[in-house]
Amino acid sequence: TFYYFTRLCLEKILLQCILQSRTLSAADAINALRPFYFAVHPDFFGQHPKEREVNENSLKRLNGYLENLQKPGFRSFKPTQLTFYVREREPNSSNVQESFSASGFRAVSFTLHTRDLLSTVLDILNSCSLSTEHIQSLNANSQPHKEAKSTLNRPIRWDKSYYSFTGFKDPEEELEQAQRVETTLISWLDDNEASAVKKLKKSLPLRKELERLKLELSHQLQLSDIRWQRSWGIAHRCSQLHSLGRLVQQRPEVLKNVKGHTVVFTDRSGMSAAGHIMLGTMDVHHHWTKIFERLPNYYKLQKRLLFLEDRISQLLGGIQVIYIEELQPLLTLEEYYETLDSFYNKLCDSRLPFHPRSLRGLQMILESDRYAPSLHEFGHFTIPTVCDPATLQWFIFAKAQEARENLKRKEEMMITEKELINTSTEKFSLDRLYKEPSVSSAQMIDCCKRLLEESLPYLQGMHLCISHFYSVLQDGDLCIPWNWK
Repeated sequence: TFYYFTRLCLEKILLQCILQSRTLSAADAINALRPFYFAVHPDFFGQHPKEREVNENSLKRLNGYLENLQKPGFRSFKPTQLTFYVREREPNSSNVQESFSASGFRAVSFTLHTRDLLSTVLDILNSCSLSTEHIQSLNANSQPHKEAKSTLNRPIRWDKSYYSFTGFKDPEEELEQAQRVETTLISWLDDNEASAVKKLKKSLPLRKELERLKLELSHQLQLSDIRWQRSWGIAHRCSQLHSLGRLVQQRPEVLKNVKGHTVVFTDRSGMSAAGHIMLGTMDVHHHWTKIFERLPNYYKLQKRLLFLEDRISQLLGGIQVIYIEELQPLLTLEEYYETLDSFYNKLCDSRLPFHPRSLRGLQMILESDRYAPSLHEFGHFTIPTVCDPATLQWFIFAKAQEARENLKRKEEMMITEKELINTSTEKFSLDRLYKEPSVSSAQMIDCCKRLLEESLPYLQGMHLCISHFYSVLQDGDLCIPWNWK
């Protein structure tokens, strides 16, 4: 017994030395990850809403993993799979701030299962093909005793009988077992239900306050709706509504023109391409006031924009030009008008021979960051503003019948999706069931059908979000991937 006690003490002392020699401080970890954050930060994906949302969700889960690593005595390290869209680098650029091109990005998936900050940081950078040379200097600066490090920083493997005798868990065996076991919906709910319930209960008073503020302001200003572009927490949303409420009290005269419109809290102020009033969450009341004062001018520009859409429609055989918030970048009214105007002038110059009203009933959206036309599963054409007129004409004619079939199927799919959401909400006694914009209707339908075959008492009273990853949001919403196992 004395032998094992002595060995246990020795293990603890050596393990502490090893961890001290290999662990970065939290500040060092943040500095080391700067190239990674610069490559994946959602603010750089403003023109790509789907990729932006994926990166936002993955960063939340990554931050949770990093926070857990810094908690004293934290032992439960489960492999965490993450996916990021990483901006591509210019091949010959040496300046970090200028080394990312606007040409595109690539998807990177990796699994974290490390137990210290240094290994985690290295795994992240290596997985994204980012340089790790700066880590050496960071680690050297924080470790004055290099010789001690080289001596102590080697793996110590105790005989299996040690773990059998003491009852301690073999960390290598735990990790191997965790990697072998694929995360399933049931196992994940088992592990995360308690945490979600605790967060949800804590958020309930704020949720009620949010609903009260939203109804009060909507009624007071006669708004059509109040929305948020991004998935901010409940407390953040309440703060934004309180801020709008203070402006209403201080300057009621500037809000006289908002009647019947939708207010969207987003990253910048103005009017959106969809005609919604955008209030930038980083802007002060002075900026918001200017937006409300400019509304009459925005309404005039909106009429010109609608006229331009109608003119484009006439030139393209009656096809309707639409703007879909969920699928397109969040553009201001001015940006969208310039896009339409440029495309209209191009059509006028080309004089495409479309027969009047031959494409009536079809729909198209314009995008400035694409180079080839495509047909969406919902039946609308996605047309690049730089598309060659001859290519455009051929593509629309070739896909017109398929587009009509997709539009008809879209209506059926939307009805099916709504019915399945209602049925699932009722069966599992959910407080709310919703999906992220990046989840398609087809994916949502498949997910709900499979959920209805299960017995899931864990979900009673919960807020369930269908996403691409497993996570528990800060207000207790459960996020599960649509293709859960």
